[in-house]
Amino acid sequence: MRHFGYMSPAAREGLFFREPCEFSADSPASLLSVALGATLYSPATRPTLADDVMKQAGRGVVSMVLCLEDSIDDAEVVGAEANLIRQFTELAERDATGAGLPLLFVRVREPGQITDLVARLGPSARTLSGFVLPKFTEERGSLFLEALAEAEAASGQRLFAMPVLESPELLHLETRGEVLQGIARCVDKYRDRVLALRLGVTDFCSAYGLRRAPDMTAYDVQIVGSVIADVVNVLGRADGTGFTITGPVWEYFRRQERMFKPQLRRSPFLEGSAEELRTALIEHDLDGLLREIELDRANGLLGKTCIHPSHVAPVHALSVVSHEEFTDAQDILRPERGGGGVLRSAYTNKMNEVKPHRAWAENTLRRAEVFGVAGADVGFVDLLAAGLAK
Repeated sequence: MRHFGYMSPAAREGLFFREPCEFSADSPASLLSVALGATLYSPATRPTLADDVMKQAGRGVVSMVLCLEDSIDDAEVVGAEANLIRQFTELAERDATGAGLPLLFVRVREPGQITDLVARLGPSARTLSGFVLPKFTEERGSLFLEALAEAEAASGQRLFAMPVLESPELLHLETRGEVLQGIARCVDKYRDRVLALRLGVTDFCSAYGLRRAPDMTAYDVQIVGSVIADVVNVLGRADGTGFTITGPVWEYFRRQERMFKPQLRRSPFLEGSAEELRTALIEHDLDGLLREIELDRANGLLGKTCIHPSHVAPVHALSVVSHEEFTDAQDILRPERGGGGVLRSAYTNKMNEVKPHRAWAENTLRRAEVFGVAGADVGFVDLLAAGLAK
């Protein structure tokens, strides 16, 4: 796998100063946690799930969650589990012929589903990267992670966990601190198995009967923004104790094929005006999504939960490191700068202070490895147009 791998080598060469690296499900966890990108959710009930996975992989999706929890009715769980077994068997057969699969996770409801599903999958479990663990608290999380360790030992398959932080106890002010500390103890104990932490912002809003409008980000809902800040404060530190925390879901969408078709005929990547595509983004309810992705990164989040394929290209385009960011990060991390100091940026528009900016620079170079570095004259709209043109 590689981000923007669907592009021709010539197209990538024209867009990137440094191209994204290749990686696989066997790559180190430190790389995979950064590479998740736009994690696309799909109900496990879909009868064409294997075809859907392959289709989205061809469009640039590198991580998917097949959901047995909130996206399906309680009465559908048994049938959805059986469907998952069939679909994973088909995906394993395709993978054996060289078809590239994304990282695949299953969102379960209860710990017992983890061991049961892995046993039922048999050899097909090799196509499974792990499980998404809902409503994660210290008490519930320990049971989930113990089940994961048991399934991993029984199958011999490396399995990752992605806990979802969405319980009301985490939202409520009087219990938030205690719950966060409990979660921190739990995930630290199983650090090698926790790939990333995900935020269930829809559940946070539900606890207060709220729903953000398409022109508002999660950060505009102040009660939600405060939870995100506290989660990052406790669990996202850059001192080696933190985890990758992914951005919340964006729940609005329109049909991508129709809304961009006129603009792509004249896109900047296809010899046209960048302003036309930028206007189309704003007019079709994606302005809020774009602002939220930028705020995710500004607040220490990386990647994003997605429920519609049209969200994938914007998330990945905004994950590419700009040439300016890359140049700053390299300058800050030069060996001769190890003692600190301040220097003017190569773009001569900011101060780079070596010690305070070091953690930012290290994170930026990790992102550059998996998402690439844009050319000096290549911007977000160019990358987005190229992605939508696939």
